Amino acid sequence: MGAAPVELRSGQTVVREWQESDAEPLVPLADDRRVWLGLRDAFPHPYGIEDARRFIAMARAKSPPTFFAITVGGRLAGGIGYTPQADVERIGAEVGYWVAHAHWGRGVATEALRLLTEHAFAANQELRRLWAVPYATNAASARVLEKAGYRREGTLRQSVIKDGRVLDQWMYAILRGERIGPA
Repeated sequence: MGAAPVELRSGQTVVREWQESDAEPLVPLADDRRVWLGLRDAFPHPYGIEDARRFIAMARAKSPPTFFAITVGGRLAGGIGYTPQADVERIGAEVGYWVAHAHWGRGVATEALRLLTEHAFAANQELRRLWAVPYATNAASARVLEKAGYRREGTLRQSVIKDGRVLDQWMYAILRGERIGPA
């Protein structure tokens, strides 16, 4: 018998495992250039139904699950997850998240990140550190991390290219035992 599905709740915000039925509602949310500009190029643009099906199949194949859907009031609002590292960095994991433009500025990403952070540390006893590297042009994402208790540790100068522009990234992290931002 498998483990119970992951479903994390805080008010109207729910972080849960992806379902095949999420594919169609995912497409219009993910097919937004404003969303794409804050994400890695592995997140396609334009974003179509086959992209959604492929991503959901990959997320559902992970065991244990580490990529999750974000819903608000029962409706799909975005995605969040963590990628455990390997070798000597196996005590850390990179977090990533996005929410649909309609949910920007409403605390959805912050609440989802708080839930994910608690879950990742609880589910992975060897995990000591969660980290994220938002583009230095994405002040809103940096604020999400800060409100969730992550600290800026530095700047990775000219570390990425996105949409033809070379950008800096900020390194944010939270350690096991540090206070996760207030609910």
